[in-house]
Amino acid sequence: MGYAIFLKSTHVYTKPNFKEAIGIEMSCSLQDKLIGTDQGVYVIGTTPPKMGTEDEVMSGIADKLLERLDRIAFDGIIVYDIQDESTRIDTPRPFPFAQTRDPRHYAKLLHEKSGCGTITYNSVAQGSRLEFEDWVEETTETYHQNNIVLVGAPSSEGDYKFSLNDAYQSLEESHKSIALGGVCIAERHQKKGDEHERMVTKQKEGCHFFISQAVYNAQATIDMLTSYARRCKQLDMKPARVILTFTPCGSQKTLEFMKWLGISVPEATSYRILDADQPLKESIKICYTNLQMILESCAELDLPLGLNIESLTNRKEEIDAAIQLYSLLRARMELALSERAIGL
Repeated sequence: MGYAIFLKSTHVYTKPNFKEAIGIEMSCSLQDKLIGTDQGVYVIGTTPPKMGTEDEVMSGIADKLLERLDRIAFDGIIVYDIQDESTRIDTPRPFPFAQTRDPRHYAKLLHEKSGCGTITYNSVAQGSRLEFEDWVEETTETYHQNNIVLVGAPSSEGDYKFSLNDAYQSLEESHKSIALGGVCIAERHQKKGDEHERMVTKQKEGCHFFISQAVYNAQATIDMLTSYARRCKQLDMKPARVILTFTPCGSQKTLEFMKWLGISVPEATSYRILDADQPLKESIKICYTNLQMILESCAELDLPLGLNIESLTNRKEEIDAAIQLYSLLRARMELALSERAIGL
């Protein structure tokens, strides 16, 4: 799950002509691409401003984000729902938890300013069924958000009122036109060996696509994707799209945060980053190599993939690195799609 925060600005953002200038087809919506399987999907992850941020200030933060993204072509923006996950792990959180503004409000603002599609996360465990039903109605009718990712309880501990399965059932009964996403966690597959079964179950319950946790262990991700594609073939199911998440890492504190979030970082990879003269550049090289390994290993699986890039901190250097990482990894994935299209 992402925690990207972008800097404030008084600059008023206006919708860019960048996509029109380079001839990108705009008729295919983000929802069409998420549900479809014939092309790549490329998104940017971010978080809403902190709770208490005034509307005018939030508007400026959105302008700054879109100004940064003006130089790249992307299909949409993910807006995460940040929750306190202290029950999941005993280790103190490296960065203090802070509640944020409603992700739906921020997603609606970003869409209004840019015209780009958005994906909104929602953690369902804290509410009741009635509260979730109200959330769905308000999400679609007031905030006009129709691409959502539902997340369950961070751990089995705690008094949670509403399960993810209950949410899936409620959403199906609502008959809303929603592209529903689920999370997939390679680290969980590495420990339990059953993440592919979770993905199949979620797909049967209505998920159209999946978004992974940030990838720093390529083999764990390859194992999960291979198991998922193989199981789908056994069940004569068409695999849903899996959007792979990558994030730059430029400091010991960021690395600690990644591990606190549950991201698997092999020991040798940690040393490569921390011992490098330019840790951010080294992390970008690692992410590129990891994506390349995944694409090469999964080329024959007939598994539709996508790309999500996020920054886990509000450090300017890591935010800028995330933009660089996006451009590099998108180019590599596009090459893989082109190679597959012509049978290489």
